[in-house]
Amino acid sequence: MQRTIIVGDVHGCFEELLDLLERVGLCPGDVLVSVGDLVDRGPAPGEVVRFFRERPNSVVVMGNHERKHVRGIFSYAQEITRLQLGEGYAEAVAWMGTLPYFFENEQVRVVHAAMVPGVALAEQRQDVLCGSTSGERELARLFPDGFWHDRYSEDKPVVFGHHVTGPEPMIRGGRVFGLDTGACHGGNLTALCVPGFTVHAVRARADHWSVTRRRWQLPVAKARPWPDLTWPELEAAVERLSARSGAGTREWLEQVGAWAARVRALLPAVAAAAERLAGELTTAGLRAHPAAGLLFQAREGRLGEAGLARRCSTPRRTMDVAAALGVAVPSFPR
Repeated sequence: MQRTIIVGDVHGCFEELLDLLERVGLCPGDVLVSVGDLVDRGPAPGEVVRFFRERPNSVVVMGNHERKHVRGIFSYAQEITRLQLGEGYAEAVAWMGTLPYFFENEQVRVVHAAMVPGVALAEQRQDVLCGSTSGERELARLFPDGFWHDRYSEDKPVVFGHHVTGPEPMIRGGRVFGLDTGACHGGNLTALCVPGFTVHAVRARADHWSVTRRRWQLPVAKARPWPDLTWPELEAAVERLSARSGAGTREWLEQVGAWAARVRALLPAVAAAAERLAGELTTAGLRAHPAAGLLFQAREGRLGEAGLARRCSTPRRTMDVAAALGVAVPSFPR
């Protein structure tokens, strides 16, 4: 008999996924359904995505974490995943953009986060189904004194993830099944097998999010576009990240701050070089120069401190101007 096997939030916990599917005895003819949130927080999101993409008879419902990547909404977890997936990131996100917001067959319906009881799945708001911030606000407005599943009384069971229920799944009356049992936080990864509605779970091998969060601090910090930040943005980012980072990352951030200070200190030398060249070059030479605008301002006596600061509003702009004028620039810390 063909089964539908529904797996809770995997969050990059690939080894636990394999353990769980071995426990349920996954067969080629079984339909494998993920409630979404395949990625973020765990050690191997690429392997998890590849598994579901390559296995026939597999369905992944759009989770709020997939939707964040599709919409380019990045917090720390998404920054880590982008680095973990490397060159395959863009292709993976393109695939995420094709995911359905629900799954339904004769026996069960599956959403990532929630649904409004009494409303057909095809008519539900996508942000409610996937559990985005706006969807959570809508649920709070509709059910101010409880949860959406408190009102679910339809005959067909509904399965969802999104909110960690604890080490055990939430099961109500055989028609409501919450399967997010916190695998990425060191809890369990849980599956529901239909039509028998049997529950299977495996213990996570570690508190993966704690480990991943620490391990990727420095790579994420190094991947930020430091040279393109404005001076206030750079200073604020160094301060903010230093406050929540380990010793190694803080040390590197201190190097970034020192580098930025050296770049910013180039402005007097840039002004002096511009004044000198403005007096040496012909009008044609000024026009052909890559810093022509700056040089003409210097020739006309309009190269004030404020104007130079506007032109050199980021480290990259400052270094580009300095290099064009023959002023040596400091190397970015590696």
